[in-house]
Amino acid sequence: MHEEIIFSGFGGQGALFAGQVMTYAGMEAGWEVTWIPSYGPEMRGGTAHCTVILSDQPIGSPIIRNPTVAVVLNPESMDKYEPLVRPGGLLVVNSTLIRRPAVRDDITAVHVPANELAVQASGAADGSAGNSKMANVVLLGAMLAQKPIVSLEAVEKVLEARLTGAKRRFIEPNKRALHVGAEWVLDRAVTRVAYSVGLW
Repeated sequence: MHEEIIFSGFGGQGALFAGQVMTYAGMEAGWEVTWIPSYGPEMRGGTAHCTVILSDQPIGSPIIRNPTVAVVLNPESMDKYEPLVRPGGLLVVNSTLIRRPAVRDDITAVHVPANELAVQASGAADGSAGNSKMANVVLLGAMLAQKPIVSLEAVEKVLEARLTGAKRRFIEPNKRALHVGAEWVLDRAVTRVAYSVGLW
């Protein structure tokens, strides 16, 4: 197993956090891992991406030229990384902000309305409005539903271990966001299969 993953978006969208969570989950699974962040000049509001490698062999270089997976949160990231995904690879797209479809036909592209799903996942039990700040975790769940490199349970354990102190209140909303993203992909996979065999 050897996966090279890029998470990319605006600063403040949580691309680096999603990459960190994936890295820690890989460590817990016993993989060799690397995580390298990169910030644009403005940080919040500028560009931010990170590269994650998970492998069952020693990692020779942390540099990724053609990722097996790219998770893109904004249009600039889509334009930059769609052409670089390895043929046969996976592109996970935040369709809330990225309005165009993927143009390549040699990769799998999954378009997820991550901001809307994050609002749904983070809404309070009393019905008060949620927010879109967990779109990154929605996309992480979507990625793992399409390509289960690590389990959702492993990611949940990382969230419980890494969100400490005042941030503990975000554990359950993040777990919900993770599962909402995964369910979005799995529900559509079931629908496609049903249509293809003539059930609907």
